[in-house]
Amino acid sequence: MPALLLPSRRLRRALLAALAAVALALFPAAQAWAAAPVPGGVPPRPPAPVAPDPSLQAHPLAAAPGPLDNPLKGFARFYWPGADQNTGYPHSLTWSYFGLSELMTDPADCSKYNWSILDSALNEIASYGNQAAVRFYLEYPGGSGSHPANAIPRCFDGHVTYRTNTYWGTTSPDYDSPYLLDALGDFIAAFGARYDGDPRIGFIHLGLIGLWGEWHTWPFDTDTSGDTHPNFMPTDAHAAQILQAYDNAFNRTKLEMRYPDSAAGAGTNRDIGYHDDSFCYKEGSPLAGVTLPRSLGGAGYAQLERALSHGAENKWITASMGGEVRPEIQSSAFASWPGGSGQVDNMKACIELEHTTWKINEQSQSYAAGDPNVAAAVRLMGYDLTVDNAYFKDTASGTTNVGVRIRNNGVAPFYYPWTVTLGLKNSAGTVVRTFDTSWDLRTVMPLKIRAFPDWGVGSDPTYLDYGHPQYFQAGVNLSGVPNGGYQWVLRVKNPLETVSSNAKKLRFANATQGADGWLGLGPVTVGSGGGQDTTAPTTPTGLTSPSRTASSVTLSWTAATDDVGVAGYRIHRGATQVGTSATTSFTETGLNPATSYTYTVRAYDAAGNTSAASAPVTVVTLPATSAGLVVDDFDGNPAYPSAARNDLGRWTGGNCFLNGGGSGAVPGGALSLRYDNCGWFGSDVYTDLSAYTHLVVRIKGAAGGEQAHFHLGLGGVTKAFGDFTLDGGGRPAITTAYKDIRLPMSANGINRASPGQLAMGFWYGGNSTVTIDSLTFE
Repeated sequence: MPALLLPSRRLRRALLAALAAVALALFPAAQAWAAAPVPGGVPPRPPAPVAPDPSLQAHPLAAAPGPLDNPLKGFARFYWPGADQNTGYPHSLTWSYFGLSELMTDPADCSKYNWSILDSALNEIASYGNQAAVRFYLEYPGGSGSHPANAIPRCFDGHVTYRTNTYWGTTSPDYDSPYLLDALGDFIAAFGARYDGDPRIGFIHLGLIGLWGEWHTWPFDTDTSGDTHPNFMPTDAHAAQILQAYDNAFNRTKLEMRYPDSAAGAGTNRDIGYHDDSFCYKEGSPLAGVTLPRSLGGAGYAQLERALSHGAENKWITASMGGEVRPEIQSSAFASWPGGSGQVDNMKACIELEHTTWKINEQSQSYAAGDPNVAAAVRLMGYDLTVDNAYFKDTASGTTNVGVRIRNNGVAPFYYPWTVTLGLKNSAGTVVRTFDTSWDLRTVMPLKIRAFPDWGVGSDPTYLDYGHPQYFQAGVNLSGVPNGGYQWVLRVKNPLETVSSNAKKLRFANATQGADGWLGLGPVTVGSGGGQDTTAPTTPTGLTSPSRTASSVTLSWTAATDDVGVAGYRIHRGATQVGTSATTSFTETGLNPATSYTYTVRAYDAAGNTSAASAPVTVVTLPATSAGLVVDDFDGNPAYPSAARNDLGRWTGGNCFLNGGGSGAVPGGALSLRYDNCGWFGSDVYTDLSAYTHLVVRIKGAAGGEQAHFHLGLGGVTKAFGDFTLDGGGRPAITTAYKDIRLPMSANGINRASPGQLAMGFWYGGNSTVTIDSLTFE
């Protein structure tokens, strides 16, 4: 169903009545169409995690009801410009349509896009701390009141045949037109290049095809038997072309398509979820559900029946399930929770079998905040994470381990790789030290899943064991933390925090969860907890140099041990200490080419005890002619951006910058990018980098400190430039003078074998100019 953004209540009621009136004419044909189910069946259970470290003390945490406005789940409200978006029932998502003609505004050129209407909406939504879910359309019966009914871009005129859907009064373009397909493909590619991974967007519904962008043109659709209406839908091959374009363009932001059987099921093997626009509604005579399968009283065209027929009922494991609570039942959807009544189907079964994460529900604004039925449904939707135990030593110093065990009582995983951070709070409640971890919440699967009757594993409802309480552990270094009493805390970083200080925080269903987003794990005493520590750590072993360049040497070694804990390592070149490291690796830069250097390493603990020196290693830096792999040095060969090629001979370009016509400019052999909360630069790599260890960005800023203004993406990792880790544990800092910032790829999780595209996005706040002299792999 379309969201209710119609110009009047009278028209809204008329359209909804019309849909109900035509259902009986449509659905018998759909019943005849439906194929016999070929379900995917019971999904394999994920492997059990490792057990908690037995050397750590267990600290049980009390459970509590989860928050109702956790990000990226629950209900979505419509976007109304200028309106307070946080009224009504607690929520963290905002939904909006956009007509394609509102972005493709040049009547003579379909390759030009005006993103201002989308950016304006995304920025306003983000200012309330919410993420957006969006869809583009070409035809919208009656228009929305703020968006046009006919959103076919004028640049299609004379190139694309137009038809009239006489039932809805819309203009329907020829969706099989090569010109249209090329234009939509180019638009999707540009959309993805600009917004894939944008923290302001939570979910994207594919849209573009059919009424409201819902991938149907009823009654001018594929069901031509018994009526005189021609088929306005694209062929399966052309529909699959649109799916392919979206799948190519978006690798980070979650996509959703309308039907599991669209394009003859071509989406079942793509990273695209489903968007059920008529969620949990019953219609027809006798009433039949349009979400639940036929085995639970659903119609032959029901969403889950379609999924079963294509073996796609387990798509939720990796792809999100969104949609809209059918507008006719929004006000009463949870009154008979969990079983439903009248036109409301079994709501609990709908959520559990579809593994629903979020739904549009404009009438949620009228729900009472304390309604227990609504709260039960929202907590069941998507993820519902609880930390049941934390694991750490009650007294610790130096390097120590901290673990947590997390279980998921929801129906779906959390779908994004948000950073999980450990912290120490002092007695005043101030977080004095933080430690980012590599923990991936996406691996915390629901403990139980509801079986489809079609699986034949028991009568309904049958619940099967699926996920496990997932154990995570990280080593942290407490050196430099004054002795005393603290509390271990944990939080999950919402990337929207880089855009809006009001970003909703992901919180756990625990009694010790704070409003600030930090979850209390339990008290810890930092210090030896006894007499004076006089025992030195053991001597580090295995010192070697895994990589070198003409100007740098990287060292690694096997960790030392200590009765209390190793605090760090001191690195010596000859008799001179050249640095310290909290980890078992270190890189020294600024060295001379083709020169021999000898290194040793000593371990030290928090009490200052120092080990003997390791066995030495001698390293000869590479000759000066060994320059690494140059992505681009912007020396004019090839010319940027006119050649649209970098020094690798691959595509490069940019948009939305304030210089160089939007692409940035190259004065004096360096790329200058002037930005004001907008800008994107991309340079294809697509080369196996296994022989290289570092991405080297030679860069300066107009003011200094610009590392917080943009994100860099490479090899499956995208984050603020200043959040990358340097050798030795530091962070990048841009100054007003050129500086070679060396990012160790493996340490930052970058896939060197498949790096993909190097991309930089500048829509995260701030305005300045950065100048890049070169991008190189060494």
